[in-house]
Amino acid sequence: MQPILLDWPASNRHGWGILGLNIFLQWAHDRDIQPLMGAPIAENDVTGYEPSRILAVQKALLDSNRFQQDLARLRGAAMKLDMPVVKGLGNGLADPGGVLGRPNIGRCVFEDTRLDGLDQKLAAYDVLVCASRWNAELLKANARKRVELIYEGVDDSLFRPGPRTGLLDQSKFYIFSGGKVEYRKGHDLVLLAFKEFSHRHDDAVLVTAWHSPWPQLSAGFKGKLKAPLELTPEGVIHVKKWVAMNGINPDKVIEIKQIPNPLMPGVLCDMDCALFPSRAEACTNLPAKEAMACGVPVIVAANTGVKDIIDGANCVALTHQKPIHDFPDCGTESWGESDVGEILNALESLYADASLRNKIGRAGAAWILARGRTWSNHARLLKSLILSL
Repeated sequence: MQPILLDWPASNRHGWGILGLNIFLQWAHDRDIQPLMGAPIAENDVTGYEPSRILAVQKALLDSNRFQQDLARLRGAAMKLDMPVVKGLGNGLADPGGVLGRPNIGRCVFEDTRLDGLDQKLAAYDVLVCASRWNAELLKANARKRVELIYEGVDDSLFRPGPRTGLLDQSKFYIFSGGKVEYRKGHDLVLLAFKEFSHRHDDAVLVTAWHSPWPQLSAGFKGKLKAPLELTPEGVIHVKKWVAMNGINPDKVIEIKQIPNPLMPGVLCDMDCALFPSRAEACTNLPAKEAMACGVPVIVAANTGVKDIIDGANCVALTHQKPIHDFPDCGTESWGESDVGEILNALESLYADASLRNKIGRAGAAWILARGRTWSNHARLLKSLILSL
């Protein structure tokens, strides 16, 4: 059995953590692989999963956590493990340090297109793995390393079409928006469009899942809005105050506090549509794919990594994308600014036609499975790549 270290923490509450946890859960049943995580997996990291599912991988969890006792002593040392090591590389693609392996795989997830000095930064890696054509093409153009594309997925045992829970007023029209509040996610565009849409339709409700473990990174954001996002005295983002200060009736907004990823299908199946006007996505927007898998028609910006989930009538694509040149925090090559008018037209089309919503929702859910955009397929392809090195 081949041990493989995924050298970052697993979690059920944010992107990197969800990635790691789902690969771990898939590999825990694989007779060829012993999955190990870069940090102990705690009980709250697997909250929301069926107890029987966690019990079935209990040995793998215990083995991984015991491995941490030895790995902790090696942190900071330039030591090579006799096993493949997969490291997470974010914006800047700087090596996070710590142990190295045989071989080393760099998982590259970045929106910042300033990519100077990559050959030196990535010298230790045998292969680079990306989750979008956009990221892969940028790496191929700026680094002399082998680059492989393996798309992220969804947990299709959880995210699939299902009946509404009946917990929400069925006479309302629910629009879902998810993701940590930041410029590239386009939450300001969501609010600008919803402000006008809710003035037209009294039954419109915006359902936000915007909380993250890092609220301080969202504080102060306003984008094209008049008022910035503030924190509450408890240090979490003050969503209701933010929407009110920007002219939206807070009674038309349902704020979902941070919940474990396995519980999100219960929210998504109650939605009439989902809106993701991201200015940039390094991968293919995990919440958008989860909504698609649940049969929810999604509206997405046709830019960067999101282009890889746009295929005919499987979603509503925002094709009016303007280049971005006025965001100094990072490079914005191929980023896109969605048009609020086009967002409104998309919302109006879905609002007016339930059969269209159902048609797009069914097509999106079928596409996720037909194209293998599942964590089980992701784990299989990643295993095949690593064992071939």
